[in-house]
Amino acid sequence: MHEILVLYYSRQGSTAALARQICRGVETVAGMQARLRTVAPIATTIDRSDPAVPEEGPPYATHDDLKSCSGLILGSPTRFGNMAAPLKHFWDGTSALWLSGALIDKPAAVFTSTQTMHGGQESTLLSMMLPLLHHGMFLVGLPYSHAGLSGTRSGGTPYGASHVAAASGHATLASEERDLAQALGARVASLASRLQRTA
Repeated sequence: MHEILVLYYSRQGSTAALARQICRGVETVAGMQARLRTVAPIATTIDRSDPAVPEEGPPYATHDDLKSCSGLILGSPTRFGNMAAPLKHFWDGTSALWLSGALIDKPAAVFTSTQTMHGGQESTLLSMMLPLLHHGMFLVGLPYSHAGLSGTRSGGTPYGASHVAAASGHATLASEERDLAQALGARVASLASRLQRTA
């Protein structure tokens, strides 16, 4: 069984709701399993001693999660058109993985949520792609062959899955948002499966 790491940060539950749908999509692909992880919140000081496993929700991600996964799907709410600071902080600490080439040639995708329709979804998705490109990962998007991408009136972009919280409530995903999140999970898992067979 190969694992796709679904790694996200969420404050209000919207990004977490997308992550769960992405996991469902991953697990529609034979031989693939989703591993759901989050990152620790950050405070004004860098020194902290958070537990390895939060009281609720998925455990905090480790570098070993990244090394052992067959693919990665990364999610964050928008922060002025950029990924949230806790996720950026996590990626800033992955230099050793970059030096070793641990993520090279693994498929990756991104997802986000915003409060409003024009809240910076696409720039946030692009900002999350930057460290993945530096790590040598293969980026996966959503093609317009998915009907939901042309029909959505809320979230969903060719850059990755997304959700607009004001359109349907914070963690209540529109049907197109759910379908596109699942499709993104399935696309990454399918590519990871093909890459594993050719390795």
